Amino acid sequence: MKRLACLVSLLACAVFQLAHAADWKMEPSGSRLEFITSFETIPAPGVFKDFDVRTRFDPQAPAGGRLDVTIKVVSADMASADINKAIAGVEWFDFARHPQAEFHATDIVRAANRYVAHGTLTLKGVQQPVDVPFSWTPAGDGATMAGEFVIKRAPFGIGTGEWVATDVIGPDVTVKFRVRLRKDG
Repeated sequence: MKRLACLVSLLACAVFQLAHAADWKMEPSGSRLEFITSFETIPAPGVFKDFDVRTRFDPQAPAGGRLDVTIKVVSADMASADINKAIAGVEWFDFARHPQAEFHATDIVRAANRYVAHGTLTLKGVQQPVDVPFSWTPAGDGATMAGEFVIKRAPFGIGTGEWVATDVIGPDVTVKFRVRLRKDG
């Protein structure tokens, strides 16, 4: 009987936590998703102009939260028509076959004064585990999540053929984001 009472208590706590988690939707005008690689050790920045973020999140109880990000890879812009044309090709993002990337996390934990979403990034048809650290700043009826992390381009097949070597284009890509959110519903 004691075990049944404990189980009921645990279930009640889980339901209570989910009841406080809110669904959040991105406000595009206040959001930015950047990436920075290197060309001969010089930073080569770019942005994804079209992406969407949705989350179910309670900063007081992040367990049970969810983070879903959809990125229209075809919206990548590196501020050069020639570079934008090159990154659309098969050796880089391969826009024709892989116009979209996705990140999904159902494991969000508190880490000091930040959070970390443990999830899977699907890019160019390849799935890899990725940890996305972020801060959460409430403001009025909205919130801002911001963060930065580094991924390796090679496991995703970004830069094939002559571009596999990392002496010209570096192996790491830094991803930076600042996303303005509002409660959905």
